[in-house]
Amino acid sequence: MRATITIVEWSYLTTATSKSSIEEQTISPDDFEWLCRLSASATKKHAAPFRRHGSISLQATNFVGVLEAPSGTIIEILPKHFEETASLGQTRALLCNMIQSAMDLPTKEIGEAHLSLFDAPLSEWVAKRFLDAFAHVVKRGIKFDYLRVEEEQRYLRGQLNMPAQLRQAPGRGAHFQIRHDVFTPDGPENRLLKTALKLVAERTQDQGNWRLAHELLSLVHELPISNRPAADFKRWRKERLMAHYDTVRPWCELILGRHMPLSVAGEWRGMSMLFPMEKLYERYVESGLRRAMSRDAVMVSQAASRFLCDYQDKGFFQLRPDMLMTQGERQWVLDAKWKRVNCADIENRFGLSQSDFYQLFAYGHKYLGGRGDLLLIYPATEDFSRALGPFVFSDAMRLWAVPFDLETKKLLLASDNLAPFLQP
Repeated sequence: MRATITIVEWSYLTTATSKSSIEEQTISPDDFEWLCRLSASATKKHAAPFRRHGSISLQATNFVGVLEAPSGTIIEILPKHFEETASLGQTRALLCNMIQSAMDLPTKEIGEAHLSLFDAPLSEWVAKRFLDAFAHVVKRGIKFDYLRVEEEQRYLRGQLNMPAQLRQAPGRGAHFQIRHDVFTPDGPENRLLKTALKLVAERTQDQGNWRLAHELLSLVHELPISNRPAADFKRWRKERLMAHYDTVRPWCELILGRHMPLSVAGEWRGMSMLFPMEKLYERYVESGLRRAMSRDAVMVSQAASRFLCDYQDKGFFQLRPDMLMTQGERQWVLDAKWKRVNCADIENRFGLSQSDFYQLFAYGHKYLGGRGDLLLIYPATEDFSRALGPFVFSDAMRLWAVPFDLETKKLLLASDNLAPFLQP
C-alpha cells in the first residue's frame, strides 16, 4: 500500500520528524530530493508547485491536486478552505466540484450525495469517473475504422501499388507492393483510452477501481497504447458516430496529464494532476455566474481588447479582467480573487489588497470609460458573508467586494440592483 500525504496550500513538507498535521507533514529524503528537482525545473511561465524553505523543508505554493512521486507516495494538496469546521472530505468534495465546473466535466452521475461521501484522494475520484465513462464506451461499442496499409507481400491483396512495384529491383519479381484497408480499432481515441486505463490499473489503490480497471483491460486487450499522446489528442475525432466518446475524453485528459503544468511533466508520469488555485477559483466563479445570468446578458471571459497605455500606436500592458458582463447598454467588470476577507477587520482594510484596487481602477477606466460598477469577488466565509462597499473611485465609478458562496455557487449581494444581469 503506497503512502498518501495530505496537506493544504502553503503548507510544509519536511524530512524532520514532526507532528503530523494538515499544515506540516514528514516525507522521505528521496521524495524530498525529487520534489526539489521538480521545483528547480520550473520556468517563468510555469511556476513550481513547491519552493525550498531551508535545508530540510519545502513549502507548497498555490497549486492544488495530487502529485505521485516515483517512490509511489501520493501527495494530495487541498484548497486552504477558510472554515475551521470543514473536514477533509468536505474540502475534497469542494475541490472536485471546482474541477468539474472549471473544466466542464460531465456531472450526470455525480450528485451532492456522492460528493459528500467522497473521502479518498483526488486521484481515486478521477480514476472512478474515468472508469465509469470508459465502461459506458465499451457497452456502446468500441469504434472500429478502416486503416489504409501499404506493405510488401508474396501474395496479392487489395490493390497493387504500381509506382512502388515498378521501382523495386528486378530480382524481387515474386514480391508484391500492395495497399489495402484493414478494419481495426487502432484509432487515436482508443489508443489514448487504453493508455489511461493501463495507468489507472497500475496506480489505483482502491479495490473497486482496481477490479473494474482489470475487467476493462481484459475486454480491450487488443487495443494498442499511444506512444504520442499529444499528437493523438489533436487527432481525436468529433463526429456523430463518436458521440459516446465525448464523456470519457476530459477524464482521459486529466489522467494523462494534459492539463498538468509543464513543470511537473517530466520523465516520471504517475497519476499526477495539479491546478493553480487562483485560476481554478476564477473558472469556478465564471461557471456559477454563467448558469445564473439572465438571457439578455452577455459574458466575455478574459477580455483582452484594452491596454494600460499606448506607445507609438502600439498597446503596452494588456488588461485582462476575468469577466466583462454586458446587459443592454450597461457593462460591469468582475474579477475573482482567492483571498480571505474579513468584514470586521477595518483596521487592516478588511484584508483587501491595494494592488487589486489599482488593477480594478485600470479596468474601470479602460473597459467602462470611467463610469459604472466593478465587482471584486472573494470566497464567502463566516467573516465575509455580505458585500462590502461601495468603494468610491469617483462620482461615476464604484467598486464592491462581493462574497461568493462556494457551496451554492451564488453571489451574496447587498441588493439585486448591484448585479441586475443575474436572474432573480
